[in-house]
Formats: sequence, C-alpha cells, structure tokens
Amino acid sequence: MCIHLTFDYKKATQSLNFFAIQCGGCINKMKVIKLIYFADRYHLRKYGRPITNDEYYAMQYGPVNSGVKDIAEMSEFMGKIEIDYALRYLYVVSRYEIASCTAFDPDVFSETDIEALEFVWRTFRRYGEFDLADLTHQYPEWKRFKDIFNRYSRFRMHYEDFLKDSDEAVEICWPLTEEEKRDRLDEIREASQLTSLWS
Repeated sequence: MCIHLTFDYKKATQSLNFFAIQCGGCINKMKVIKLIYFADRYHLRKYGRPITNDEYYAMQYGPVNSGVKDIAEMSEFMGKIEIDYALRYLYVVSRYEIASCTAFDPDVFSETDIEALEFVWRTFRRYGEFDLADLTHQYPEWKRFKDIFNRYSRFRMHYEDFLKDSDEAVEICWPLTEEEKRDRLDEIREASQLTSLWS
C-alpha cells in the first residue's frame, strides 16, 4: 500500500528554523533538507512516525522532502496560510541559503521530535551539503533507484524503506529488530489509513 500522511507545515518550518539557528542563523538549503530527512528517518524508526509527514522523492543529490523544499524556497506552490507562517520565521538569503528571523518555537513539537532534531544535529552537523548528499546515497530508500537515474529523474520514495538497514557502514538512525520493524510498519500504515479517512 502507498503511505500518504498529512504534511505538517509548522513542524517543517520550525525544523528548518531549528537547524538554521544551530548553524549560526543561516544554513545551506541542501544541507538542511538532508538534516530533516535524517530526523524523519530517526523518528520513524524509533517512534513509528516521521516528524514532518512530508513526501520524499529520490533525486540526483539524495532524498528531497518536497514540502520542506517548498518552504525553504518560499515556493509559489505553497498556500497562503503556509507561506504566511513560514515568513514569520524564515527568509531566503540566496538560491542556496535560508536564514532564521525569529526564535525557534518548540511548542509545535513533541519531546521525541526535539530528541530527533538534536540527535541529527549532534551526529551530522560536521558534514557539508555534498557530503550529506553522498551519505544519503548509502541508505536503501534512495539506493533502490540508483541504477535508473538520469540527471532529471525523480522517484517517489517509500516510508517502508526507511525501516530497512543499510548494508554500508553508516549511522543507522536507531537500530530495530525484525519484530520492531514490523511494528513500526503497522504504525505508519495505520496513520496513513487515518489520513485517508479524514481526507
């Protein structure tokens, strides 16, 4: 079954804001997109749901969370409510950078969301954007598409694959037994079913 969740634009905006602030107020767009991918991966594996509920696409430079990318670029595809909220906290510095303009609001997050963001910053902050992109290529959710890419390819990724372990020596973003993987898959599928009922 295809898993669809309701994108949380407030959590996405505040995740961007969190990492921009951690980086001194301004952060590379590709770097922050990858950091949020790792936060979603960690939280899904440990707690059975991603933070942002974004749709992920496998692209040339790794996983791209489409809603987060729209916010980072203040895209015209965003609705008025979403862009008004995002503009309270972020602004686009250049094609490659975004910056924080207001303090991070932790109230949109659970304690476990904050845990995931802090884990990712501790674990991956030392990497540049292209190093992070290369690193994401080692994970099964992106790797399954590597042999069918061309420069302009874009493939919908599957949250089920986030529960798989890489066969490379990379940070696993929370270890899981086979039974725990089945439990997490049940949880994310149940969330998707609830989303479809409310849609």
